[in-house]
Amino acid sequence: MITLIDLINYGFAAIGLTVAIMGLFLTITTTYMSRWNKLFFKVFFCVLIAYISADLLEQIFFYIPGEHLAVFTRLFLFFESLFSALLPPLLTVYILKCSGKKAVRQPEFYITALLFLIYSVILIITQFTKNIYYITDDNVYHRGTLYPLLLVVPAVMMIVNCITLIRKRKVLNRKQMTAFLCYLLIPLACMLVQMKFYGLMLVVIGTSVSAMILFMFVLNDQLDKYIKQREENLEAQASILVLQMRPHFIYNTMTSIYYLCEQDPQKAMKTIDDFTNYLRKNFSAIAKHGTIPFSEELAHVRTYLEIEKTRFEESLFVDFDIPYSAFRLPPLTLQPIVENSVKYGVDPELEPLHITISTREVNLGSEITVRDTGPGFPENNENKEDDREPHIALDNIRERLALMCNGTLTISPAEGGGTIVTIFIPNKK
Repeated sequence: MITLIDLINYGFAAIGLTVAIMGLFLTITTTYMSRWNKLFFKVFFCVLIAYISADLLEQIFFYIPGEHLAVFTRLFLFFESLFSALLPPLLTVYILKCSGKKAVRQPEFYITALLFLIYSVILIITQFTKNIYYITDDNVYHRGTLYPLLLVVPAVMMIVNCITLIRKRKVLNRKQMTAFLCYLLIPLACMLVQMKFYGLMLVVIGTSVSAMILFMFVLNDQLDKYIKQREENLEAQASILVLQMRPHFIYNTMTSIYYLCEQDPQKAMKTIDDFTNYLRKNFSAIAKHGTIPFSEELAHVRTYLEIEKTRFEESLFVDFDIPYSAFRLPPLTLQPIVENSVKYGVDPELEPLHITISTREVNLGSEITVRDTGPGFPENNENKEDDREPHIALDNIRERLALMCNGTLTISPAEGGGTIVTIFIPNKK
């Protein structure tokens, strides 16, 4: 007869199985985990699903009377015990992997592997003797005098994992330590409660929940590493953009200085000073990590424009409308946008280029607008490297804004011609 405890155990097993299946699904679909981690958790959750499925089927068949069903109960109980004992060695391998060592070179690996082998042998012997446990032909379960042997080996494996975790604590990060402790302590707590309330199968749901917690901690850790690596890549890209300044700009600036040395020495000295400041600010951006005050970026833009005004004089006009500047942004955010406007907007055959740079405080953040009257930069054309250049620079700015301050960059055509580039930077929470 099925009791309330039995129904609760069915529920625990069903919940545990659902959690394990969800873990496997998340492992398969996630894109932020390393290849090794994905492989491990696929195997781990598959073993967990097999363990809980065998437990659930064993419970179902155990309460169905009939001599012909005893063989199924024995089979499911065997696989339940086997798969549950396989989980600790898998955890050992994972701890060793996270510690930066190859598992096959560590003594803990061989100890847990040997213990699992011993357990498997005991389990096989159990099927041919009544000393550990047995199931009668009429499907009734009995424990033998040597039943504790079946509990001692998994307990020793758990102890080995605890010792391994203690030994490797200095090379594991905080999230890894928390994840492993949760996986070890939650099933242990469930086991103690289960000993107090005999018949209540808490270990099954405790194991699946702790496995999901382990997975989520690892996924979160991998996501943090992915974001950090992405930020480093973007910073490297920004550095490359600085180091690979457009040759035409340097050449034209130096040519302008050359002619000014004879025509207007004072202006030549001023241009050299501006160009030196421009170079210094560009190279100093390489060493900066994180955001900078808007005032610093604006000063860099002004220096750049002073150089360009020397070259273009009556072909370039710039207006600043900066009533608000109390915010931060990634370095080299505004200057490349203004440089794009100048490069693709100044043309001797067209009307003079007018650029307006403005800021304002908006709801929940700050907004920078760069408006020009030029024809706009070219549409993306993968067959023309020069045409791709502004898109690459703007994509880099857009990604750095998103990662470093959750900002956005949008581009739209202006009425009457020209381009409007808008940067939004949300307030820090």
